[in-house]
Amino acid sequence: MKIVLQRVSRAKCTVDGKITGEIKKGYLLLVGYTNGDNEVLNDKAVKKISNLRIFEDENGKMNLDIKKVGGSILAISQFTLYANTNEGNRPSFTEALNPQEAKKLYLSFCDKLRKNDIFVGEGIFGAHMDIDFLNDGPVTIIFEF
Repeated sequence: MKIVLQRVSRAKCTVDGKITGEIKKGYLLLVGYTNGDNEVLNDKAVKKISNLRIFEDENGKMNLDIKKVGGSILAISQFTLYANTNEGNRPSFTEALNPQEAKKLYLSFCDKLRKNDIFVGEGIFGAHMDIDFLNDGPVTIIFEF
C-alpha cells in the first residue's frame, strides 16, 4: 500500500464535469494497492494519517493533527503509484492490485477514516478524474505500508 499525502488549502475531484469530492483545509491522499495488501495495512494507514501532526500550532511548529484543525480528506484511488518504469519507456502496472480487490480496500480505507470523525471526499474508483488542489507548504509525504 502506497499513499502520497499532500497537505492542501483546498482540493476537489471532478469526473465528467461533476464534482465528486471537495474539501478545504486538509489532505489530498493518492492511494494505491499492490498484491498482498489487506485490512491490517488499511488499519495501520488510517491510524497513522489520522494522528499525523503536520499542521502548524500557534508557534509555527508542525504539531497539530487533522482533527485539531478541523481538516478534511480528499481520497483518490491511484493504481499508477505502482508503475514499474525499470525497463522501456512505457510503465508496467502489473504490481498494482487487481481492480476488484483494490476497490474493496480503497472503499474500506475511506470508511475507516470517516469512523475517526474525519470528513472524507472521494473520487470515483477507476474513472478518469481531474484533480484540482492548492498544496499548502508545500508539504508532501509518501507512505509505504
